[in-house]
Amino acid sequence: MEHPTSPERHVSPGDIAPVVLGWATFVALRLVAGHLGAPVPAGTLAATLALIVWVIVACAFGVVGQAEALARRLGDPYGSLVLTLSIVLIEVVLIAAVMIGPGVHPTIGRDSVMAVSMIILNLVIGLSIVFAGRRHGHLVVDRRGTVAYLVMITLLSAIGFAVPQWIGDRGGYSTNQVPPVIVGVVALYGFFLYRQMGPRADDFREIDIRRVDTDAHAHVVDLVATASVPVGRIIADHRGEIITRLAVLVVTMIPIVLLSRDMATLLDDGLGRAGAPVALTGVLIAGVVFLPEGLTSVRAALGGEMQRVSNLCHGALVSTLALTIPSVLAIGLITGETVLLAESSANLTLLAVTVLVSWSTFTARRITTAHGIVHLGLFVVYGVTVLV
Repeated sequence: MEHPTSPERHVSPGDIAPVVLGWATFVALRLVAGHLGAPVPAGTLAATLALIVWVIVACAFGVVGQAEALARRLGDPYGSLVLTLSIVLIEVVLIAAVMIGPGVHPTIGRDSVMAVSMIILNLVIGLSIVFAGRRHGHLVVDRRGTVAYLVMITLLSAIGFAVPQWIGDRGGYSTNQVPPVIVGVVALYGFFLYRQMGPRADDFREIDIRRVDTDAHAHVVDLVATASVPVGRIIADHRGEIITRLAVLVVTMIPIVLLSRDMATLLDDGLGRAGAPVALTGVLIAGVVFLPEGLTSVRAALGGEMQRVSNLCHGALVSTLALTIPSVLAIGLITGETVLLAESSANLTLLAVTVLVSWSTFTARRITTAHGIVHLGLFVVYGVTVLV
C-alpha cells in the first residue's frame, strides 16, 4: 500500500513548465489584446499565431506526458483510454473554438476528423510499423482487440462521412436526424468502452511471444496475454500519484481551452488572406492535437509494443469519431450553425481504401515493413488531395 506522499514526489519541473508557459501566454495576450484588433498587420498576425500554436503544442505535450504516466501506471486498456480521451478533448475544444469564432466553418468538424483519420491510420501507423519492423522484425498484435477497433472505425466512419450524403440535408444531417444520431453514436461508444474495460479487457493488452518456430513451410507463434493487476488495486495503492497527475493534467489543459479562441480568430484571418484551402484548417488542428500522441505511438513501436500502438492509434480514432462528431452536431444544433459531414467522392474512396488496407494489415499473420510503406503512400495521396 502506498504511504501518503507530497505532490512534489510525483511532479517534476518539466511537468510544471507547460503550466507556467500556458498561463503566462494567456495573461500576456489579454494584456495586449487591444493591439490585436482587426486588421492585424501580417507580420504581427503570423508571429502571434505561431506563438499561440507553439504554446498549445507545448501544453498538449504536457497533457500527454501526464496522461502517458497515468497510462503506464494503470496499464492497458485503461491507461491508453486516459491518453486518447485527453487528446480528443483538446481536439473538440479547438474545433468548437473555430465553429463559435468569426467566420463560417460548416465543414471544420468533417475536415478535422478526416485529417485525424488519415494522420492516425496512415502516417502514424505507417511510421510505427516501418520503425518497429526494422528494429524488431516480427510484429504481433492481438487480433481480437484490433478487429474490435476496426469494426467501430468502419461503422463510425460510414455514419460520419457517407450516410449524410444519402439521408441528410445537402451533406449534413437534418435537424430531426441530429438527436438520434448523437444518442446512437454515444450509446454505441459507451457499449464499446464497457466491453473494452470489462469482459474483453484482455483483448487489448500487450502479448508476449513465447515461442517462434519458423522454417520454409511453417510459422507457429504462441501468444500469452501479459499478466495484469486489477485496476482497483492499482488506484488504491497509488492514489496520491494518480490524483496529483490528474490535477496537473487539468491545469495544463485549461490554457489550451483559453488560447483556442485566439488561435481560431487569427487562423481564420491568416488562411483567408493566404487563400489557403478550407480543409487546411482541419488539417492544422489535427496535426497540432495528435503530434504528441503520434510521437508516443512511434516510441511504443520502437519498444516493440505493437498492441500499445494499436490501442493508442485505433483507440484515439474510435474516440475521435464517437465523440467529436456528436459534439460538432450538438454545437451546430445549439448555435444554429450548419454542420456538413458528407465527404467528397475522392476522400470517401481514399478513406475506404485506407480502412481496407488497415484490415489487411492488422489481420495478417505477420505485420511487416511493407504494410507500413503502403500506409505512408496513402497518406501522401491524401496530402495531394488537400493541397491541390
